[in-house]
Amino acid sequence: MKKSFTIHDLPKEERPREKMLKSGSHSLTDKELLVTLLGRGIGGESVMVTAQRLWGRFRNIKRIANASIEELAQVKGIGPAKATQIKAAFELGKRLNGNHKPPEPFIKWAGGKNQMLDQYSAFFPPKYNKYIEPFIGGGAVFFHLKPSKAVLSDLNKDLMNCYAIIKNNTRKLIEVLKQYQTRHSKEFFTDLREQYNTNLLSRIEKAAAFIYLNKTGFNGLYRVNSKGKFNVPFGDYKNPSVFDEANLLAVSKLLKNAELYTMTFEKVLDYAEPSDFIYFDPPYYPLNGTSKFTNYTKDNFLEKEQESLAEVFHALDKRGCRVMLSNSDTNFIKKLYKDYRIEPVKANRFINCDGAKRGAITELVILNY
Repeated sequence: MKKSFTIHDLPKEERPREKMLKSGSHSLTDKELLVTLLGRGIGGESVMVTAQRLWGRFRNIKRIANASIEELAQVKGIGPAKATQIKAAFELGKRLNGNHKPPEPFIKWAGGKNQMLDQYSAFFPPKYNKYIEPFIGGGAVFFHLKPSKAVLSDLNKDLMNCYAIIKNNTRKLIEVLKQYQTRHSKEFFTDLREQYNTNLLSRIEKAAAFIYLNKTGFNGLYRVNSKGKFNVPFGDYKNPSVFDEANLLAVSKLLKNAELYTMTFEKVLDYAEPSDFIYFDPPYYPLNGTSKFTNYTKDNFLEKEQESLAEVFHALDKRGCRVMLSNSDTNFIKKLYKDYRIEPVKANRFINCDGAKRGAITELVILNY
């Protein structure tokens, strides 16, 4: 969108304010609501350009709502005052809604599928018995589908401990998170990371530390070294949003319908039955020899593991399950699943040390239906 383009370049009936007056706020798209909320641009800049920059940075309205004031203010044309206005508007909306919000991911997770849900919705089966996700990660698909029965697992024991604590001890977890939020500093981060790695914390404290370190560490990474030690450096955010109390309560409610396990993906065969829906979101096969992402656990996930996963996919297919899998767009993955339906989708890289390498890429969705 050109910087010279303003609201007044739109036909009057297409301007957000006019549409709201005529048909009500429900008639506006998320982007149009954002334009209306922003009011006037800074320094004479078109507010539509400012809204487009916001959208380009955060990709959807939920990410904008959850962004910190500092993150919003970094967008050109926003600044601290307008960032505060945006946060206040979203907070007011939550309060008017009684804080009854649908659950959504409570941690940042590289490769998380929030940005993919619009495309993935075309692939989800309309009916299934129970939902199974062996690489739960941030759980974007699980929170989107809100299944009445689920089996969730991951090999990352600290991640699964976090899910279990949210399911069964949410209030105590929130109390600890409030303490961590108050004590936030580089020194506290470093000290807590050390305690986290030396197993000096209780299960509730470890879950709280998992969330705190994830939200305050550099770039939202969760990464461990070859010894399984969390080694992400401090993120240096001034006012990071460590947790959303209403969301944790909503997550806890949904998790009451889920069985939680720390186990390898092969164990899915112990739980899957005909008509179940299984979604696999494994560590992606590298696009080239230098693109291996640092591990979520101390174990690698390369050719041998990808081939084992394909065998499990095939076994589930023969069992009468509906199976969906995400992976990189490579000849190796295409060959593994050549007998199944393969759909390309577009994704954006958000975690890369080189900003020039962040952008749209093609990924694959493999389906047996």
